[in-house]
Amino acid sequence: MSFSSLAKEELLRLPLGKNCCVMSELSALVQTSGSLQLRGGGRVRVTFRVESAGLARRIFRLLGAGLELTPRLHFVQHARLGGRRSCVLTLEDEAAQKLLLSLHMMERGEDGGVTLRRTTPRHPMTRQCCRRSFLRGVFLGAGTMSDPEKDYHFELVAGEESLCATLEKLLEKSGLPVHMHQRKGKCVVYLKGCQHIADMLTLMGASAATMELENIRIKKEIRNQVNRAMNCDEKNAERQVSAAQKQVEMIKAISIQRGLYTLPPSLQEIARLRLEHPEESLTSLGALLDPPVGKSGVNHRMRRLEAIYDEIVASMDVLKKEDTP
Repeated sequence: MSFSSLAKEELLRLPLGKNCCVMSELSALVQTSGSLQLRGGGRVRVTFRVESAGLARRIFRLLGAGLELTPRLHFVQHARLGGRRSCVLTLEDEAAQKLLLSLHMMERGEDGGVTLRRTTPRHPMTRQCCRRSFLRGVFLGAGTMSDPEKDYHFELVAGEESLCATLEKLLEKSGLPVHMHQRKGKCVVYLKGCQHIADMLTLMGASAATMELENIRIKKEIRNQVNRAMNCDEKNAERQVSAAQKQVEMIKAISIQRGLYTLPPSLQEIARLRLEHPEESLTSLGALLDPPVGKSGVNHRMRRLEAIYDEIVASMDVLKKEDTP
């Protein structure tokens, strides 16, 4: 199961909450998963079409708890989508009118008749709990997020510009940086960054998903630190081998031009150890000396050998110039 599905499963198990929260969540689901059909003669139908049985059960419960409505439930098989089934919940006529009146999409006139005033809900969300419920409903109906092991991306697909504007306002009010773009004629509101997505999950009530996201972030950070350390160790090893090779070539040149026996005893000892152990670090060479010497002491002796080598190279350059006619 994907991380997005796990987060949704957690949200589907949450209590429905107060009636104002139930209506806020229903308002979001009407806009993301619902459709409205006017059939003439004052007849109206509201249909919710979802692919998750868990979401179908939650819509069923929301309608029952908030409005005492019982939708008709049936399943549709999609031959073109590999036999995948959709859950369809339907409210008709008086039941549909009751929902639309509650969401301020319909209004009742003085004569008792009802009239459709708008195609999107206008349910007030003055309380923080209602805003949380609305965002939860949008995510359940039209939200997704990428695998945090690969990328941090959370998005809500808003079919209508009005929903896009509402989401922008709610997210900004919650302190979350909003990004938007158009995809196939629909407005997509999205968040980037682990912390912003974690805040969004917490806001909707997915605390377990938030903890799992944080665990993944920590694992990725540790893995990156280990990789950086390994790369650093590898580069240090390469530099160490390169420096050791230069030291060996330098000592061989001194041996040929002057002989190691001309060197002070301390330099003779370190020169012979380097030739015998061309791959050892300065610290390891120092441990082989008698008595042992630290890395800085070995480095000091190597610099003295380097100075002697530079003298030899300089004298050879002078001889070459003198021999040149």
